Amino acid sequence: MANAEHTINLDQVTYTKIQSFVKLTKFKLSALVVFSALITYLTVTRNYDWKHILALSLGGFLVTGAANGFNQIIERDLDKLMTRTRMRPMPTHNLTVTEALIFCILCGLSGTALLWLYTNPLSGIIGFCSILLYALVYTPLKRVTPFSVFVGAFPGAFPTLIGAVAATDGFGELNFFAFLLFLIQFFWQFPHFWSIAWVSHDDYQKAGFFMLPSKGGRDQSSKFQIYIYTLFLFPISLTPYIFGYTGWISAAVVATMNIAFIYQAYQLYKTGTIESARKLMFGSFIYLPLVQLALMTRL
Repeated sequence: MANAEHTINLDQVTYTKIQSFVKLTKFKLSALVVFSALITYLTVTRNYDWKHILALSLGGFLVTGAANGFNQIIERDLDKLMTRTRMRPMPTHNLTVTEALIFCILCGLSGTALLWLYTNPLSGIIGFCSILLYALVYTPLKRVTPFSVFVGAFPGAFPTLIGAVAATDGFGELNFFAFLLFLIQFFWQFPHFWSIAWVSHDDYQKAGFFMLPSKGGRDQSSKFQIYIYTLFLFPISLTPYIFGYTGWISAAVVATMNIAFIYQAYQLYKTGTIESARKLMFGSFIYLPLVQLALMTRL
């Protein structure tokens, strides 16, 4: 009987550890990143290779998971202060710093190797650079300046470059179409992250994070900048059509999504309520995949 109870306890500990490692990667966010890379890959090429797709999926997930994990290691003491993060693996002591660090290093190296060896070296280099930029530059800047969101938007949009580069031969190369797809995801991140920051502003303040564009927090300047960046996204998202990479049907879908997105941003600008910010946040989750799917069809 005692052995059975001991086995059950071991199983529970193992399950908790596995669950904690999955949480460390921010599984849903990492999966969304992989989706973005895959859609970009399929947008750039029609001659896809299943080996590339598998390497891009697993390698992209591991690289993103490593970046998210390093972020949590660095911010482990700050995560204890915020309601939205206090149940993460390290604040709850489900993982030690050593366990998390070893896991993230293995994920980062293996993800980089998969991208390098089974797609091309350049996609591996971009993946590795995204880890460094996210963990070593963006993460510490969050407590220094609102400019951190601009810095973080680069690794946040790198999946489009990884996907586009993975579709090329040899060492890998970046073309103009890949750059346009990168710009769309880059500018999308500002209304996306700032709407999250608006909703969670009080929580972020507990850890001393500057996530809204103005140091004044939920002020007129922040509302205005969120609205302006959402307006900028409209012409940028139509550049694939303007330069002849997609057809009018894709452009019509993209334009419709932008009009809806701008309307949500305007509601936040007009009312400044948490509810309007939350609607913009959920709208951003719908906007990006639908726009990317529309671009992928090239119709």
